[in-house]
Amino acid sequence: MLERNSGKAEAVRHGMLQLLEGSARYVGYWDADLATPLDEIPRFARHLDEHADVEIVFGSRVKLLGRTVERNAWRHYSGRVFATLVSLMLRLPVYDTQCGAKLFRATPDLKALFETPFLSRWVFDVEILARLIATRGGEGTRSAQRVVHEYPLAQWVDVSGSKLRASDFPRAILDLARIYAAYLR
Repeated sequence: MLERNSGKAEAVRHGMLQLLEGSARYVGYWDADLATPLDEIPRFARHLDEHADVEIVFGSRVKLLGRTVERNAWRHYSGRVFATLVSLMLRLPVYDTQCGAKLFRATPDLKALFETPFLSRWVFDVEILARLIATRGGEGTRSAQRVVHEYPLAQWVDVSGSKLRASDFPRAILDLARIYAAYLR
């Protein structure tokens, strides 16, 4: 438990480090509003079970036939712009870094991604990928593109009361620049 409110990124970082001290096969985090239902967790775990080379599963809010993904139009389209910028910056074809559903294979390498505080309070999910790229590079069987999978969610519903505002977009872009300078330059 954190002594003071240090933001979501720091809370997730501390929680992940604590979880990694245990003996769990998988560790992860979910947004508290449960826009992604908890019944997605077994699906993520099954994906990790079926793909031994995959270390990280990110939920992806893709509206496909047969799936229930309900998003606010403004947030969806601004998210698409943001995701495109992230893909270009990371040189990784990622669709949705900001979905709050993530499951990780518990490994010693994973702990290294969470050992130091994040630069960003808002886009730390991008920073996790940047750290992975910086430590693994883009080549070989352990590159980010091989060990991270995006998993299309069966259900995701935009929950009202989000703290995300249009004024946060410039801060997120500035954070992307800081992440790029720290890990990818």
